[in-house]
Amino acid sequence: MNAVIDVQGLTKVFGDKRVVDDVSLRVGKGQIYGFLGPNGSGKTTTLRMLCGLLTPDAGAGTCLGFDIRTESTRIKRRTGYMTQRFSLYEDLTIRENLDFVGRVYGLDGLRRRVDGALEQLGLASRQRQLAGQLSGGWKQRLALAACILHEPELLLLDEPTAGVDPKARRDFWDQIHALAGAGLTVLVSTHYMDEAERCHEILYIAYGRLIAKGTIRDVIATHHLATWSVEGPHLHLLSRELQLLPGIDTVAAFGSVLHVCGRDAAALERSIAPYRARPEFDWQRSSPSLEDIFIRLMADLDNSGPSGSAGTGGAA
Repeated sequence: MNAVIDVQGLTKVFGDKRVVDDVSLRVGKGQIYGFLGPNGSGKTTTLRMLCGLLTPDAGAGTCLGFDIRTESTRIKRRTGYMTQRFSLYEDLTIRENLDFVGRVYGLDGLRRRVDGALEQLGLASRQRQLAGQLSGGWKQRLALAACILHEPELLLLDEPTAGVDPKARRDFWDQIHALAGAGLTVLVSTHYMDEAERCHEILYIAYGRLIAKGTIRDVIATHHLATWSVEGPHLHLLSRELQLLPGIDTVAAFGSVLHVCGRDAAALERSIAPYRARPEFDWQRSSPSLEDIFIRLMADLDNSGPSGSAGTGGAA
């Protein structure tokens, strides 16, 4: 694999808190990597170390072929970084914002670059509109246009679709896949499972540790989670009962269906057998979803806390 990012043992400490703990990554060119994890898990700190905005306290490696410790300036010039919050000027138009960003980078052929970004992201017809008048989805497009104006080789997106409506999220992901198809490597942090499923690979971090990584199929297969779905009346009461039984690790509601999961398939089936015999319930064996896996991982972490060892035997 032609590695765009190849780092080992990244660690960052703030005060007495180890925010990122011995994280190693290898990221291939032209791929989209979904970076998942709860709030405060270390995702943003990791992204900032990769692009040279933060220096790791331990660990080493390269990004875009440059040393993350000694060549951070060269990395930043070749990376587009989109923050969680809209950070452009709301009292400037779309075009004025892009012109300003281009001048900060000292870009040549600025008019050509701005015209190209406006056209590529569907902003040309709105280029005279003030940024402050844009909806969340259009602000997102403008921020992405600013990120790719200098034609980066790596794009880091920190929860870019938070608070954006479903259609705008879908349009955004279509644009990301088009950029990746042209050879751009993308690392995007997200809380949305449907977005994670649109990535080529996923990376799951919690308490600063990378606890699962790989394709979605690999991550699901690695955790060997047996899953049944059940429909019927009063599922909230059934959920309470099932959660107390041996062999059942998690019970989660998905609309009008419960997903009942366990790592010991035989123990799980023994516990649900009496309920499968009840005519008011419709039980079906099902495949675990990515969300089932992460609910299981989070249950492990909640039980062990940051000093525990939950997840260390997973796909990481």
